[in-house]
Amino acid sequence: MSPAPIALVTRLDAAADEAWLATLSKALAGENVVPLRAIEPELRAAVEIAIVADPDPADLAGLMGLRWVHSLWAGVERLVAELGADAPPIVRLVDPELARTMAEAALAWTYYLQRDMPAYAAQQRRGVWRPLDYRPPFHVTVALLGLGALGRAAAARLGDAGFVVRGWSRSPKALAGVETFSGEAGLDECLAGADIVICLVPLTPDTRGLMNAERFSSMKPGAALVNFARGPIVVVDDLLAALDQGRLSHAVLDVFDVEPLPASSPLWSHDRVTVLPHVSGPTDRDSAAAIVAANVRAYRQTGAVPAVVDRVRGY
Repeated sequence: MSPAPIALVTRLDAAADEAWLATLSKALAGENVVPLRAIEPELRAAVEIAIVADPDPADLAGLMGLRWVHSLWAGVERLVAELGADAPPIVRLVDPELARTMAEAALAWTYYLQRDMPAYAAQQRRGVWRPLDYRPPFHVTVALLGLGALGRAAAARLGDAGFVVRGWSRSPKALAGVETFSGEAGLDECLAGADIVICLVPLTPDTRGLMNAERFSSMKPGAALVNFARGPIVVVDDLLAALDQGRLSHAVLDVFDVEPLPASSPLWSHDRVTVLPHVSGPTDRDSAAAIVAANVRAYRQTGAVPAVVDRVRGY
């Protein structure tokens, strides 16, 4: 007897939805991956697994036999909040390819700041020809906030490029070649010695608003901020004040409280802000589908749900 269908539940546009369906169906040969809309109501009770990307909670609530939910994204804070405490277990995407691309972005935008690209862009707008003093990587300290899979990959890439790397995490962690800090007091100490701060922490109740006026005052004067994590981790008004006061030199922002970033946002036109359209760690469909397929096969063989999100921590 063939296994029950796997429901694909998304709020993506039609083209993205079809692309995911094709890739997942290929990776999950022998399974029947079906968009929720195509599953007859009388068959929905048999669905044990849902693969999701920004799903409507009401759609998942209609799958009464659901055993677990596999997210196609690494970030699951919205999914946890919208589904609530009574929802089936959630499995997040843990993809080495995502770690690689995020580490690549961390290095790219660290170079952007180390080589004074914002200052040269400003000089170009004013028609100014003036070389700036060069800072070698070993004179630039980069602090990574978050030492999970993404932070560890970024630390290795930055260290290989010659930057001085330090890192902060909620609980103590040891990482070769990286000076590490933890806890509330450790965060201020970590920030104080960094020329560039890169946010890679998950969004949780503890990290919401983490980078605020108090934190910016703890940072080294003239330091720069990069946020690759989630928008609400940075208090935008406090960031703008720190930039306007010259406390911080520049901010590279890839994530925002509201996305797409509204046209009315002052971030668009601020001369010390670089706005990116959430591109630092794109999900690779082929790699993600292979990981989902491996998790589904293991479940079919053992009946054990893969490692799930801790709803208290939020990841």
